[in-house]
Amino acid sequence: MIIPVILCGGAGVRLWPLSRESTPKQFLPLVGGRSTFAMTLDRVADPAIFARPLIVANAEHRYLVSEALRAAEIEGEILLEPARRDSAAAIASAAALLVARDADAVLLVLAADHVIHDVAGFRNSVRIAEAAAREGHIVTFGIRPSVAATGYGYIRPGAALPGRPRVAVVDAFAEKPDAATAERYVAEGYLWNSGNFMMPAALAIAELGRHAPAIAAAVEAAVAEIASAPGFLRLPAERYKAAPAMSFDYAVMERTEHAAVIAADFDWRDLGSWESLSEIAGRDGAGNSMIGDVVARETSGSYIHAAKGVVALLGVDDLIVASSGDAVLVAARDRMDSVKELVAEIGRTRPDTVDADKRVVSPWGFFEVIGNGGAGYQVKRIVVEPGARLSLQRHLHRAEHWVVVAGMADVTIGTETRRLAENQSAFIGRHEIHRLANPGEEPLVVIEVQYGDYLGEDDIERLADDYDRRTDAAS
Repeated sequence: MIIPVILCGGAGVRLWPLSRESTPKQFLPLVGGRSTFAMTLDRVADPAIFARPLIVANAEHRYLVSEALRAAEIEGEILLEPARRDSAAAIASAAALLVARDADAVLLVLAADHVIHDVAGFRNSVRIAEAAAREGHIVTFGIRPSVAATGYGYIRPGAALPGRPRVAVVDAFAEKPDAATAERYVAEGYLWNSGNFMMPAALAIAELGRHAPAIAAAVEAAVAEIASAPGFLRLPAERYKAAPAMSFDYAVMERTEHAAVIAADFDWRDLGSWESLSEIAGRDGAGNSMIGDVVARETSGSYIHAAKGVVALLGVDDLIVASSGDAVLVAARDRMDSVKELVAEIGRTRPDTVDADKRVVSPWGFFEVIGNGGAGYQVKRIVVEPGARLSLQRHLHRAEHWVVVAGMADVTIGTETRRLAENQSAFIGRHEIHRLANPGEEPLVVIEVQYGDYLGEDDIERLADDYDRRTDAAS
């Protein structure tokens, strides 16, 4: 069967402040209340066509991936990158791992942040591309342009492959054009470059070795030393970081003689900017897209996303407004190309605002900071999934007070375990060994108040853990 390889990296920059380093856009419910990663999993969920997926993700996002797999009721493998090296190294790692199991493996490489609603059309195009891939081609999925977009790369298709009228050789790749060039590309039958691929794993490795030998060598060494932990495969940091950072398009597709393209049968959008998100969301009669609790008067041509709280606009036009719990972006719509530079500037003085969301996902559930006085105390809301429990741990610098507000909790302090119901509490002093568990069938919600001279997440000494974590920062 076809093996889906889902590339799940991302720095969380272009959709800041909703997207962060800790929770990039593909994990956020931005499209119809769902994440694009969950939608990607749905597209490859037919066991008659697809084997279980391999997800290549940053090590920091492993629990976001595993929780999404659990919610989708899909069994998959998670290959963890210790550092970002762009798509060439990620694809090389997946190909090297999978070809060792099956020399004839055919991979469907998908980005996790794309939006495709026509699942039947998608699968039909995959079947057509698969036939060409098994004949020795690396097939990219081209999209028929709906507009002369300047935000996408383009592909010029050439002659059809023998016996494959729907698949053509690639005559040329073109970078993102200016408006006039984009108009010409559309008139001449160019396709948008979606950045999704179908390929034999063995051919991918061979072409990487030919055109990007430094990447191939570093990845081969890394895959040979993969470490296995419950639920994850980890690439060794020293080996993997030796791979140059390069896109698969540049490393292979623009150089190989095996490049082919199919004009895909499905709708497609890359969720790469606020503008693309606005197109997906749709617009009202005034040209506004409004997500969340928004009030707009005498306002037009704007995209407003209120993740928390109320956002009100009066007498403004052509804005992008995005509000999260701790930051607000207000930008002219025609300046969205500069968001990356703006976020970089914010990161130099306020790194926490760029790097981390208030919600931190762990294998047992999640927590979020709901109050921080900056004077020796912090307040968190902890949600523990049914049947899950935190590690057995202790803290050197802080004490904690737990109050159960929903569900029931088994609280271990020292050698004693007791059950707490709603509105009951427990106090854990510094150095005391403790654990929180949910024995019920509903989520457990606890308010935790921390007191101490240091409240960092690395003040955790784990003594036992169901998830084999040793040095992770999250509880």
